[in-house]
Amino acid sequence: MEFRESQPIYLQIAEHVCEKILLREWKPNDRAPSVRELAVQLEVNPNTVMRTYDFLQSKDILVNERGIGLFVAGKALKHSLSYLQDEFTQKNLPHVFRRLVLLQMDIDTLKPYFDKYVKRNFRTLNHATDEA
Repeated sequence: MEFRESQPIYLQIAEHVCEKILLREWKPNDRAPSVRELAVQLEVNPNTVMRTYDFLQSKDILVNERGIGLFVAGKALKHSLSYLQDEFTQKNLPHVFRRLVLLQMDIDTLKPYFDKYVKRNFRTLNHATDEA
């Protein structure tokens, strides 16, 4: 994983975990990798992963089953989606909107490019977030 200097690593790892959940690679009620496993996989300090896991627990994305380990929460899909949407709208959209205005483009201009991207890259992704 390539880390950006503009954001703390633990938050970048949190986004990574949320993406795994949204892509259904980590499913609700599945056991999350141990701190050590994820640290080795991402080549980061275990303390950084621990900070990430604490953060994700505070967002109800991961749950700690005392004595057993961390698990993907039952409503992790919904909470991950909400968290990433909030992050995107607060941090990324202002830059996108600025660029659109400077380039004299509007959202309608982007629609065909967006549709083509989704079709090419996310054919099998089901966006339903309904959970029991």
